[in-house]
Formats: sequence, C-alpha cells, structure tokens
Amino acid sequence: MSQSSAQASAFYKDIALSGNVWSIRDKDGIPAPVGDSGKRSMPFWSSAKRAEKVINNVPAYQGFEVFNIELDVFLGRWLIGLEKDGLQVGVNWSGNKAIGYDVAPQNVKANIEHHLSNV
Repeated sequence: MSQSSAQASAFYKDIALSGNVWSIRDKDGIPAPVGDSGKRSMPFWSSAKRAEKVINNVPAYQGFEVFNIELDVFLGRWLIGLEKDGLQVGVNWSGNKAIGYDVAPQNVKANIEHHLSNV
C-alpha cells in the first residue's frame, strides 16, 4: 500500500469514528490548489494534528489555522458544494509538499458511508 493510499484509508476510518473532519484557512479562505489531474482540490484531514503538521511543515500553508467541520455538515453541505464547484477533495495530504489523493466528492461520500456502516 502506498503512502497516499494509507493516508486515504486512515481518513475514511478516522472520520467515521470521530464524526469530525478538519481543514485549514487563512484570511483569504481555504486553499484549493491545482493538482496533478489539472483540477483544483480542497484539502481535508481526519485530525487536527494532521492538519497542523502540514501547516508547520509546508511553507505555502504557514499562517493558516485549523478548523473543524462536523461529519454530518461535511456530508450534507460541503461535499455537495465541492461537487457543484467542480472541486476535488484532498484527503489527508501529508509530507513537505502536502501531497496525497484527490478524490471526487461523490466518491468521498460513498467511502465515508461505507466506513460508517462498518462502525
């Protein structure tokens, strides 16, 4: 299993158990860089600690703050909005370049629902 696939697997498992999703923002909002696919992705993490690690290790994200989103709100509003806006979901990006899987919102929803059914 690659590092990115391990991070993605942990994302779904952890948020199903905790009921929370985390992201980062600054005065301009939440970052949504263009990924390898050519599509913009908004990053989300399964813990505040994971998000803080990216802020501390990736110069582009220094000065950002971590914030929490309840899982019900993430499923019911955020994923719908991301899909409508044509954005991907960056799941548990890590490393000094904040890289990982960028997943379509509908696939994120299906994966979360699968993990919730197994909790």
